[in-house]
Amino acid sequence: MAEIIQERIEDRLPELEQLERIGLFSHAEIKAIIKKASDLEYKIQRRALFKEDFINYVQYEINLLELIQRRRTRIGYSFKKDEIENSIVHRVQGVFRRASAKWKDDVQLWLSYIVFCKKWATKAQLSKVFSAMLAIHSNKPALWIMAAKWEMEDRLSSESARQLFLRALRFHPECPKLYQEYFRMELMHTEKLRKEKEEFEKAKMDVGNLDYPEEILKGELARIIYKNSVNIIKGAEFHVSLLTIAQLFDFAKDLQREIYDEADASELLFSLQALHTDDPLTWDYVARRELEIESQPGGEQPATKQARALEVGRKEERCCAVYEEAVTTLPTEAMWKCYITFCLERFTKKTSSQFLREKRLERTMMAFRKAHELRLLPEFQYKQWIELLLHHNFLKEALEVAVAGTESFRDSVTMWQMKLQVLIDSESPDVAVLFEEAFAHLKAQICLPLWISWAEWSEGAKSQEDTEAIFKKALSAVKGADSVTLKDKYLDWAYRSGGYKKARAVFKSLQESRPFSVDFFRKIIQFEKEQESCKMVNLREYYERALREFGSVDSDLWMDYIKEELNHPLGRPENCGQIYWRAMKMLQGESAEAFVAKHAMHQAGHL
Repeated sequence: MAEIIQERIEDRLPELEQLERIGLFSHAEIKAIIKKASDLEYKIQRRALFKEDFINYVQYEINLLELIQRRRTRIGYSFKKDEIENSIVHRVQGVFRRASAKWKDDVQLWLSYIVFCKKWATKAQLSKVFSAMLAIHSNKPALWIMAAKWEMEDRLSSESARQLFLRALRFHPECPKLYQEYFRMELMHTEKLRKEKEEFEKAKMDVGNLDYPEEILKGELARIIYKNSVNIIKGAEFHVSLLTIAQLFDFAKDLQREIYDEADASELLFSLQALHTDDPLTWDYVARRELEIESQPGGEQPATKQARALEVGRKEERCCAVYEEAVTTLPTEAMWKCYITFCLERFTKKTSSQFLREKRLERTMMAFRKAHELRLLPEFQYKQWIELLLHHNFLKEALEVAVAGTESFRDSVTMWQMKLQVLIDSESPDVAVLFEEAFAHLKAQICLPLWISWAEWSEGAKSQEDTEAIFKKALSAVKGADSVTLKDKYLDWAYRSGGYKKARAVFKSLQESRPFSVDFFRKIIQFEKEQESCKMVNLREYYERALREFGSVDSDLWMDYIKEELNHPLGRPENCGQIYWRAMKMLQGESAEAFVAKHAMHQAGHL
C-alpha cells in the first residue's frame, strides 16, 4: 500500500511544482499540501474503506481548486491550466468513480459527482456519469428528469432528452411528473425550432434544406404526449397541470383549446367535471378561468379607468359565482380554502379604484364568515382573517374571531398569539392574564413564540423589572435548543434598555447556561466594540468564552480573534501565532481547510 500511496503522491509533483513555480503557492504551502494529500491517500487505499474518507478527499481537492482559482484571479495568471487544474479534476473523478462503484445505492454521492462535473468537467464526461447513475437508479423518476433537462438545456440536445424521457417512461409508465416534464420539453423544443426558422427567414436565408416539419412546428409531439398521458393518468390536478404548462407557450393556443376542448368557461366546467368530479382543483381552475374570458364582443378593451374597473369587477363576480356553486356542491374545507385564497389574492392586488377595493374586502370578509359558520375554516385561515381585521382596525370582530379560533384550536400557539395580538392592539388590561392562561393550556415545549411575544409586549408596556422577570421566568421554563433564541433576545433587550453595563451583567449571568448560539457571543463582542473605551481585555474574554463553545467548528471566530489582536490599539500581535496553532489543533475537516485558506488570503492582503 505504501508503494501505491508514494506513486500517487509522485503523480502530483508536476502540478505542485507548477503551482510553486508560477507563484500561486509558497514552498511551505506545497509541503503542507503533500502532507495532507498523503494522509488522505492512506485513508482511501487501506483495506477497510469508509465513505467519509472519500468525501473528505474530494472536498479537500475542491477547496484546493477553488483556492487556486482565487489566487489566479488575484495575480491575473491564467496559464498552465492543463497541467494544474485538469490534473486535479481527473484525480477527483477517479475518486468519485471508486466511491460510486463501492456505494452504488448512495444517491447523494452520485449527485455530488454530478455537481462536481457540472462545474469542473466536460459535458461528455457528465453525460457518462448520468448514464452510469441511471443504469443503477432507474427506479427514481427525478433522476431521469434531471438528466433529460441537462441534455436539453445544457447540451442543447432535444433528441437525447427525448430518448431519456422515453426510456424513463418504460420504467415508470404511470408517473405524472415524467409526462409533465416530457410535455414541457417538447413544447420548448417546438418553440426553439419556431424561433430558429423565424431568424432564418428574417435573414432571408433559404430554409428549404432544413428540417422544419409543419406538424412539429404546431406542437404535434406535445399533443401526442397529452393524448397518451391523460388516458393513463387520471385526476384533475394532472389534467390542469398540462393546461398550465401549455399556457406558457404563445404558439400553443390550438393545443390549449384542445386540452380543455373549447374556450367557453361553462363548457369547460362541463368537460372537466366529466373527467374529475368532486375535486376542488377542478372548480378552482374553472372559476379562475373567468378572469381570462373577455366580456366585450371582439375583445375590445374598456376605454376609461372606471370602465376597466367595472369590467374587472364583473369578471371577479363571475369567478365568485362559480366558487359559490362549488362550495354548495362540494362543501369541504379544501373547497373553502380555494375560495378564500382567491378572494385574498384579488384583495391584495393593487388598484386605484375605491369601488374594487371595497367590493373585494366585502367579498373576502363574507367568505371567511360563511366558512367559519360551517366550521370549515382551517387554522392558518383564521390567522389570515384576524390579520385582515386588525389591518382595517375592526378590533371588536377581530377579538370575536380570535376567541373562536382559540376554542377551535386550543393547542395552537398561533391562535393564542393572534388572540394576544388583538388584546395588545386593543390596549386591553387583560393581556398579562391571557398570557398566563395560554401557558396553562399549551405544552411547555411549544411556548417559545409566546414567551418572546410577552417579553416584547412588556418592553413597551411595563417596567424594566417586569420585563426582566419575564425573561428569567421564560429561561427557567424553556430548555434545550429553544433557550438559545431567548438568550439572544434577553441580551439584545439588556443592551437596549440598560446599555453596555446591563448587557455585560446579563452575559455574565448566562455564560455558563448552555446551549448558546455564536450570535450570542458576537453580540457582546459588538457591544464592547461600540464603546468609546473598547477594552481589549474584555474582547479576549468574550472570544475565549466563544471559542470554548464553537472553536472546533467556526473558523471565522478564530480569524476575527487574530484580526482583533492585530488591529486593536491594545492588541498583542505576538499572540497571533499562538492563536493560529490553537485553531489548527481544534478545527476539524472542512473548517480547518477554510481557516487555512482565509488565513493565507489575509496574510497575502497584508504583504
